[in-house]
Amino acid sequence: MKFRGRSTESNPSASPLAEPRRLSLKVALWLLDSPRLGAKPQVKHFAGRLLKQPAREGVVEAQSRLGRMLCRECGNARDRRIGHELLRQAARAGDHSAQLELRRLPRD
Repeated sequence: MKFRGRSTESNPSASPLAEPRRLSLKVALWLLDSPRLGAKPQVKHFAGRLLKQPAREGVVEAQSRLGRMLCRECGNARDRRIGHELLRQAARAGDHSAQLELRRLPRD
């Protein structure tokens, strides 16, 4: 079945892999911001998995949200350490919420 719309051939600058990653970031943020869904641990876990790849690629918003989630929600030291590093990266990139979160967190 052929779909009408923008084809990737007519727009060579658009990478076919960028779309799903942007979508996963938007879905993760939507899940976390949803009042009813965002409070459930399973949803937070799923959203964290969706944020992982964009955060590794340097998407500042993903680094900030995943870092905050790891620092607040996780009980083990390894996850908190990873969360701190993600927050530091996002804060260096100029993310205001990451800078505030780093000030609130206790120093190691």
